[in-house]
Amino acid sequence: MLRKKTNSVGQRAGRTNILAQAASTSVDRRAFLRGSGLAIGGLAAVAATGGTVTQASAATAVNGAVETIKSVCTHCSVGCTVVAEVASGVWTGQEPGWDSPFNLGAHCAKGAAVREHAHGERRLKYPMKKENGEWVRISWDQAINEIGDGMMKIRDESGPDSVYWLGSAKSNNEQAYLFRKFAAYWGTNNVDHQARICHSTTVAGVANTWGYGAMTNSYNDIHNSKAIFLIGGNPAEAHPVSLLHMLRAKEQNNAPFIVCDPRFTRTAAHADEYVRFRPGTDVALIWGILYHIFENGWEDQEFIRTRVWGMDQIKEEVAKWTPEEVERVTGTPGSQLKRVARTLANNRPGTVIWCMGGTQHTNGNNNTRAYCVLQLALGNMGTAGGGTNIFRGHDNVQGATDLGVLANTLPGYYGLSDGSWAHWARVWEEDLDWLKGRFSDAEFGDKKMMNQTGIPVSRWIDGVLEDAENMDQPDNTRAMVFWGHAPNSQTRMKEMKTAMEKLDMLVVVDPYPTVSAVLHDREDGVYLLPACTQFETYGSVTASNRSLQWREKVVEPLFESLPDHTIMHKFATKFGFADKMFRNIAVNGEEPLIEDITREFNRGMWTIGYTGQSPERLRMHMENQHTFDRTSLRAIGGPADGDYYGLPWPSWGTAEMNHPGTPNLYDMSLPVAEGGLAFRARFGVERDGDNLLAEGVSNPGAEIQDGYPEFTMQMLMDLGWDGDLTAEERAAIDAVAGPKTNWKTDLSGGIQRVAIKHGCAPFGNAKARAVVWTFPDPVPVHREPLYTNRRDLVADYPTYEDKKFWRLPTMYKSIQENDFSADYPIVLTSGRLVEYEGGGDETRSNPWLAELQQDMFVEVNPRDANNLGIRDGEQVWVEGPEGGKVKVMAMVTERVASGVAFMPFHFGGHLEGEDLRSKYPEGADPYVLGESTNTAQTYGYDSVTQMQETKATLCKIWAA
Repeated sequence: MLRKKTNSVGQRAGRTNILAQAASTSVDRRAFLRGSGLAIGGLAAVAATGGTVTQASAATAVNGAVETIKSVCTHCSVGCTVVAEVASGVWTGQEPGWDSPFNLGAHCAKGAAVREHAHGERRLKYPMKKENGEWVRISWDQAINEIGDGMMKIRDESGPDSVYWLGSAKSNNEQAYLFRKFAAYWGTNNVDHQARICHSTTVAGVANTWGYGAMTNSYNDIHNSKAIFLIGGNPAEAHPVSLLHMLRAKEQNNAPFIVCDPRFTRTAAHADEYVRFRPGTDVALIWGILYHIFENGWEDQEFIRTRVWGMDQIKEEVAKWTPEEVERVTGTPGSQLKRVARTLANNRPGTVIWCMGGTQHTNGNNNTRAYCVLQLALGNMGTAGGGTNIFRGHDNVQGATDLGVLANTLPGYYGLSDGSWAHWARVWEEDLDWLKGRFSDAEFGDKKMMNQTGIPVSRWIDGVLEDAENMDQPDNTRAMVFWGHAPNSQTRMKEMKTAMEKLDMLVVVDPYPTVSAVLHDREDGVYLLPACTQFETYGSVTASNRSLQWREKVVEPLFESLPDHTIMHKFATKFGFADKMFRNIAVNGEEPLIEDITREFNRGMWTIGYTGQSPERLRMHMENQHTFDRTSLRAIGGPADGDYYGLPWPSWGTAEMNHPGTPNLYDMSLPVAEGGLAFRARFGVERDGDNLLAEGVSNPGAEIQDGYPEFTMQMLMDLGWDGDLTAEERAAIDAVAGPKTNWKTDLSGGIQRVAIKHGCAPFGNAKARAVVWTFPDPVPVHREPLYTNRRDLVADYPTYEDKKFWRLPTMYKSIQENDFSADYPIVLTSGRLVEYEGGGDETRSNPWLAELQQDMFVEVNPRDANNLGIRDGEQVWVEGPEGGKVKVMAMVTERVASGVAFMPFHFGGHLEGEDLRSKYPEGADPYVLGESTNTAQTYGYDSVTQMQETKATLCKIWAA
């Protein structure tokens, strides 16, 4: 719990006393900074653990040559620069990046402690396997051969889809790209990563509204905001450095800060207006605000006329949400929402920010689209200080999503159509027929496996446990590869345990063993492969604002750990396709050259403009951070003059074209060549007789001063602009599809270059669509959670009918029609803590962070606690309606409303009251263990993306 610690950590018996041993003296601020590496004097953390890593004395660090190396924090998506001090190959100290326009010399607790990851004694040190219930050390060759032989046997018996490749938001861009390519060469779309369970509903909802599914502006651009509207996020704990940018707008612009959240968070403590609402009622809340905006004529009518389609249908839905109905559903007074609406109308441009509180719902895609519609109605899109600033979670979850570590697309959001595979086959210079032959020849619904979306990570356990005849793939999942993934971040953990035990093989590739090593009771068939951290390799990483930064290697890989891309090369060699996969990528020994991987995805990712960010340009930006403006992110003089920091995508054309990047998406105040854009023409040119292209508006300097479709070679010819192509560009275009070649498939970049030369956006100039006719709910509507205690609302706002998609049957109505509220009356939600990140394996293995937060807990309102006979600090049981239960400490607090409970999701290593510490490999157990909230969390998946629902289920609580 978040309490002041005593002068020393209490001693514990047995193996549970390791935290006390690691931090047996008090840890004040000075000691924390010194020990975690922010002050010279060095390896206190390793000294405390009696580490096997070579230690450098303070004298050595002072007297020897100290090299400073820039890297990027491996925790959240802000992208804070870490300046490592390295002496004789040992990381001896660290400073925050004072020149970085992102962190401006600041670090949060997690960032201040990252040096420990590259010295951590709790890491996996060498390959291991479970043999007769014991962990046994093995060699890399033995591991690759045994795993490879087992997988090829499964492939022969059940097909390539029976091996699931679960990737990571902790990989750099190059490794993420290589991972998706690896899955393609293996022959499956059963590949995914953490984005599925954090912001997949954002990507789907936002991309289907105006073209790209990403943060439209930046943390820095919030400096320009005249109002800040935050819903379903707690940046003070999840993205602490981002709060610097938000508070700057609050203080300098007197921008009102509105926080909407079921829980009074540390961020809400900074708010001018805190709006508490019932979990799972986001759409109703937003429509309640828009009700007043439309009622009073506060919408931007000209912006809507010229740049938005479908707002009339939105108004029809919003009209139903009177203040009385909104209060009945959300619990929020109508008078407060009218005040919020007036504040937003009177303080433009304002920005809308959201995080996982809005995304992790069965109707999460409705939530994210409602947020977008709010900004469209106010005219706050495509402008500095406006936009939808979506705070991503992990350090490279944006990049891993962009690079296609997803079950439904290839790199760059190309999808899985025949044309998409043909494009990437051309980029890879691969025989398309050979690629097709790698996939199963089975068909489901007249669609081949190569074109079928895979099983999402949120449902991998059903890939194992569901009857094979109910699935759209030849056989069940038989082998799982957890490559940088914390399984305790997923719901239904009791069923996950069963699924893990049913697998033929479970492989973990990670710097830490993770909960994957201990959740199950397997005696064999489990392998742990030590990947090194991102500080022991190098490459690019994409921050939440779409900027790419280049990490340099701080130290060589520790112990027997290897970089992820080296491990991929080992497997590709074992499977016999390394020569093909790396034909255009140099390999030094067994390590593929990172820069060649960057250049390969530069050659293919035209859709989102990942083509202008060459390794050379990215390194130049990192070396000249001090030249970039702290608000606009544009370089003022210097070698990067005119560029935006990190070349936020899209950086159109080739690197030689020197496009500066796009700081704020859809900004019509700038020429396209200088970072301006329109809304993307992604949805056709007409719908039901209505024009879907922009009306009479375009970017400055555009030779088409009206809406226009996306560019093709035929369009260049019709406009007479094809003469601007070089002979080489024309030949490349002809080699693809001649006049039918478009801006996304032209490998020369010529179509993009010529369109921009004439002032136009390669992807067209259209209206955003407020109504997505391809989704289950074209107009976003409120639907009650599957597990709801408001049975009076189910008839009015029911969930969906059960259906089959993403290869699996998915339940909705068949769950909601059962009333669990009598036995499980309390709403259960979850979220983050400032001390830990993700599943917590890294951060709970860090003594400097583990000291700060030692107990898993549940927040309970005083009224509920008194009614239940619970006292603050006591142990309680929390049980979900599917029977999973956790034993945790009670924190009695008014942060949560009566009838609502909250648990953080960073803990693992306990299961239903049982301490699993003895099941970890010796010396690799995190300092802090605890129950996972997801043991009690329940079934429920978004109707479009299969996002898990973790913010609105039910529970009961009683004293342990």
